Amino acid sequence: MKPLTRAQRVALLNIYHRDWGEHEKPTYLQWRRSARQMFVNDPCILVPWCNMWIGVEVDGYTHT
Repeated sequence: MKPLTRAQRVALLNIYHRDWGEHEKPTYLQWRRSARQMFVNDPCILVPWCNMWIGVEVDGYTHT
């Protein structure tokens, strides 16, 4: 996986601090390590959050 940009790291931290509801909240490091790169040459990453995947673009834009 390519290194994360600063904007991606900030977006990940913002997602992590959202309300997880009834879902068990892992540690930040465990959760961040679960991030996956969308495609080999695509800088967008995907992270699991509350039974869905959230995409985080290099500029920090997040989408489901």
